[in-house]
Amino acid sequence: MPRLLQSREPKVPLPYHRWTVDEFHQMAGAGLLDENDRVELIEGEMIDMAPIGSKHAYLVDKLAQVLTRNCGSQLVRVQNPIRMGERSEPQPDIAVVKGRNYMEAHPTAADVLLVVEVSDSTLEYDRDIKLGLYAHHGIPEVWLLDVNGREITVYREPAEGQYRLIRKPTAAELVAPMFMPAVSITLTEVWA
Repeated sequence: MPRLLQSREPKVPLPYHRWTVDEFHQMAGAGLLDENDRVELIEGEMIDMAPIGSKHAYLVDKLAQVLTRNCGSQLVRVQNPIRMGERSEPQPDIAVVKGRNYMEAHPTAADVLLVVEVSDSTLEYDRDIKLGLYAHHGIPEVWLLDVNGREITVYREPAEGQYRLIRKPTAAELVAPMFMPAVSITLTEVWA
């Protein structure tokens, strides 16, 4: 950015182009984005995703394994897109979705039963941006695993862009998704 623009605050907010999910996919189809570009579309903005460290990857794998055990007909998707309206397509670390064929289109918010975000370097972004997006689109339950704080926060009952029920289980307390109460884990097990 030119130095002149950096030193001055604009007097009028400058408009910028907000991308749609369809435009986002067209960019990929045209070769402007490929599978090596780690970006997600949030409210029309392309957001670079943080590199995946070994601790983050291990915790995602472990939680996906636990959720898959007794998932029944539901699907456990790892770092795959969820379409949320015309301008958002986040890629949560884990999403448990209704079991059906998604070959023609990614799941939508109505298909999602649980989202799990494992936050190592992205805690503020996941909590302050993505959580509101999930609540706004009615995702019934989100787990936010804070890698550095070694704690999990469970969010339920979305209403008006936020979650009404927020709970931080202790390390020894069982955590189970609302729709799969037989599938449970403790933070102690996660860190083992």
